[in-house]
Amino acid sequence: MKRSFAGALAAAALTGATALSGAAPASAAAPAVTVTYAGTVALSNCSGSLVRMPDSAPQDRALVLSNGHCLSGGMPDPGEVLVDRPSSRSFTLLDASAGRLGTLRAAKLVYATMTDTDVSLYELTTTYAAIRSRYGVDPLTVSADHPVQGEPVKVVSGYWKRTYTCAVDGFVHELHEGGWVWKDSVRYTPACNTIGGTSGSPVVDTSTGLLVAVNNTGNEDGGSCTVDNPCEVDENGGVTVRKGINYAEETYLLTRCFAPGTALDLTLPDCRLPRP
Repeated sequence: MKRSFAGALAAAALTGATALSGAAPASAAAPAVTVTYAGTVALSNCSGSLVRMPDSAPQDRALVLSNGHCLSGGMPDPGEVLVDRPSSRSFTLLDASAGRLGTLRAAKLVYATMTDTDVSLYELTTTYAAIRSRYGVDPLTVSADHPVQGEPVKVVSGYWKRTYTCAVDGFVHELHEGGWVWKDSVRYTPACNTIGGTSGSPVVDTSTGLLVAVNNTGNEDGGSCTVDNPCEVDENGGVTVRKGINYAEETYLLTRCFAPGTALDLTLPDCRLPRP
């Protein structure tokens, strides 16, 4: 899991932060969307982003997305689901050039789990309209559609203020890491060689500008199914280890579990997120 590690710090010192720019066009007919740091956030131990659901309105309380394993109180156990928990966690909001705009604060933890997916969603004390008025920043919109194999993506880390550009290589039936199991995970092409601290980074489809996944892990040492060394398990139980390859968790499922605005409703007929 891509939390903040000393090794990652050393790697960042060697490579340096890189500025975001538009990716090369996927095709002449579909120029890439320019992706910046605007709307990304830095947590104390991870990355994240200011996000909206497709039906969210300007006056709704804003949401911040990160990983379940980035919770300040520790990682949820397998099978554990947290809903509507008090939180006063703070987030550093960034502008398009990764400059610090200010601090956003949570009112509550809306949802968090590391079962089937690896996600945390916080509701802030302020609205999208207020953030836009004060900072001139809009949220990323979570795509309501499943990601597409081969689509170009950028992984944007607010923690490190750097980006990774690659494509969706494919999808993993089950990704196993330690005692956790994630379903239908996104596998990147090798260019997205994410490091510790990039956990929770938004994965943006550069053909649409929509958020399609949240960065969460990678196989660091070639180990099989251990912490920091996830393995792929197919429909027949076959195990594949891909040393150096990194992964993300799809986010379209979140949109199925929100009523208009930013109200979580796990009882909605199309909602497939794990329940407490």
